[in-house]
Amino acid sequence: MNWGYIFEFAITQALGPTAVVYALAAIGLNIHFGYTGLLNFGQAGFMAVGAYGTAASVVTFGIPLWAGLLVGLLATVVLALILGVPTLRLRADYLAIATIASAEILRRIFQSVTFSDTFGGSTGLSGFARDFYALNPYTDTVSLGFISFRNTTAWVLTVGWGLVLLSCLIVWAATKSPWGRVLKSIREDEDAVRSLGKNVYWYKMQALILGGLFGGLGGIVLILTQSAAVPTDFATNTTFFAWACLLLGGAARVWGPVVGAIIFWFLLNFLGELFSQMTRGADPILPTWLMTETQASLIRFIILGLGLMLLMIFRPQGIFGDRRELAIDAR
Repeated sequence: MNWGYIFEFAITQALGPTAVVYALAAIGLNIHFGYTGLLNFGQAGFMAVGAYGTAASVVTFGIPLWAGLLVGLLATVVLALILGVPTLRLRADYLAIATIASAEILRRIFQSVTFSDTFGGSTGLSGFARDFYALNPYTDTVSLGFISFRNTTAWVLTVGWGLVLLSCLIVWAATKSPWGRVLKSIREDEDAVRSLGKNVYWYKMQALILGGLFGGLGGIVLILTQSAAVPTDFATNTTFFAWACLLLGGAARVWGPVVGAIIFWFLLNFLGELFSQMTRGADPILPTWLMTETQASLIRFIILGLGLMLLMIFRPQGIFGDRRELAIDAR
């Protein structure tokens, strides 16, 4: 087996555009769940409206990309208001049900034939990223010594990781402010916060909007990476991957979602390439009766899933989390 290539491939993916996307999505979930205690199981919906708001604005309605970005972010605010108004006064599980249902409804709308003239149907939209790549300062492959990226990928990573850094700084500043302390208090005991005269409903709405904006940024980075907005990229598993990144790194920690996204994507690709090489070729290391090359691409999810289960049992706060900050206990 080529261990050098396995590690190089895994590290490249762990620092690549997909890790950026999930880091931004997990940062949004950290605002929702880690700091406020909101159960948002539809982060893919916020990512989708941010992505399609941008893509449809440019491709379908012909407005400039910078204006399309504003439309995409504004769409996430509207979605947060639509979801939050009827649910945030109720128990947390109502928000969870509403968000997971709305994310799937939105995906079906973007995929439907009825709205194909606007959203492109199942094939999606393309042709909106030209202005973004026209600003690319890189003209050749960018090497970091042990890994390298194409010039277009390097441009996406420069912008993407810059957004991640900016998002973390915003989260850090917000959570250290009186506003952030109120969010943490709501997570611990919202009745006590309400008794102090704070408008708990409005604080929850602000948190839902802010976390949704970070999710929308993740969706925008995703479509700029592949120069296409496709409905299947915003399926339910996208939300679950973002949750896995958050819980792996540690909720209620500024850098927890980012580190979690890097570790999650490293492990997923490391295991995928490892088992692929072990089942590839005329004389594979693993016998075909035990595992085929087709099964190798799926076994990584099983192993990583078992690892996450054990993490939730023995360290539910995540790798860098603080048990006192989190009410989750899987035992």
